[in-house]
Amino acid sequence: MRVLLAYQPPYDWAAMLGFLSARAITGMETVVNGVYSRSIGLNGVHGTISIKPAGADALEVTLDFPDPTAVPEIVARLRRMFDLDADLPSIHRHLATDPLMARLMAERPGLRVPGAWDGLELAIRAVLGQQITVVAAIKLAGKLVAHYGAPLRSPLSGLTHVFPEAGVLAAADLARLGLPKSRGRTLSGVAQALLDDPLLFEPGREGGVARLLALHGIGDWTAQYIALRQLRDMDGFPSGDVGLINALAALEGGPVTARELLQRAQVWRPFRGYAAQVLWTSLSRVD
Repeated sequence: MRVLLAYQPPYDWAAMLGFLSARAITGMETVVNGVYSRSIGLNGVHGTISIKPAGADALEVTLDFPDPTAVPEIVARLRRMFDLDADLPSIHRHLATDPLMARLMAERPGLRVPGAWDGLELAIRAVLGQQITVVAAIKLAGKLVAHYGAPLRSPLSGLTHVFPEAGVLAAADLARLGLPKSRGRTLSGVAQALLDDPLLFEPGREGGVARLLALHGIGDWTAQYIALRQLRDMDGFPSGDVGLINALAALEGGPVTARELLQRAQVWRPFRGYAAQVLWTSLSRVD
């Protein structure tokens, strides 16, 4: 099945694809010739999606999923994942009051905030990424998917597994993956928290960050990252993120502390998440 997802231009597909490619989990995601493909699971049913640009105002999704009644939910998730409903003109007008943001957005006017297919998956990625590099975190995620993910039969090369379900991860000894025991407990605890509260990662729900901070092993960086990419809180802002601090320091030519970054970000509210994406993207130009 093919589905077109319309959006209001501009859209920086190259930036979105670069973000996804750098974080693609082996066995679950591929990026080939400008097309992003991945396995998906919904209500215990498994399938795949492939997505690419279709002209200047839409993305084309090729969907292989055995339950046609799930299509509306799949489309809604993909619209959030690829940030297709963002009102970029309004966001840009607000952020452009900061000359630095105005300059960076003019260079990349179609930047969106990448979302996530699934809340548990994004939370597990975020916990795995605590205090290690993106490359190291993705390797660990690949191990997790290979050990605990459901096998998938797909004609798409490279897609062999679906991300593990909450019940599997809650019962697993994830320290077997070579993680510190405390990190393994956090991962299993996040999965158990979702079983206890199925709306834990529901986008737009009140009090989402507070619920995340109440979980063992979830600090402000992790909670804010999940809030931005899964809860779709456009003011989510992981102020202690090393990438954000380094980006601002490089752009402004001097050292920056996490506290100074947080103070600077006040003018970007309520769209600090978009400002963060602009800063993260700038790293490829200032490194």
